[in-house]
Amino acid sequence: MFWYQQPSRNGLKLVVSSTSWSHNSYEDGYSEAKFEANRKNTNYALMTIKNVTPEDEATYFCAASDH
Repeated sequence: MFWYQQPSRNGLKLVVSSTSWSHNSYEDGYSEAKFEANRKNTNYALMTIKNVTPEDEATYFCAASDH
């Protein structure tokens, strides 16, 4: 599972990628303290943004892959 952030008028930025068999992998500038990603199984994934501020305003997308 891949989680992306798209601030207004900007391109997509990868926040975190997760798999059901390993730890989450956060991109530079993002952390689990702010963006908590949970993947219980292949059919369920959730990203929670903690302590939301105006700087977090964006459209967020998730994408899945069979690989």
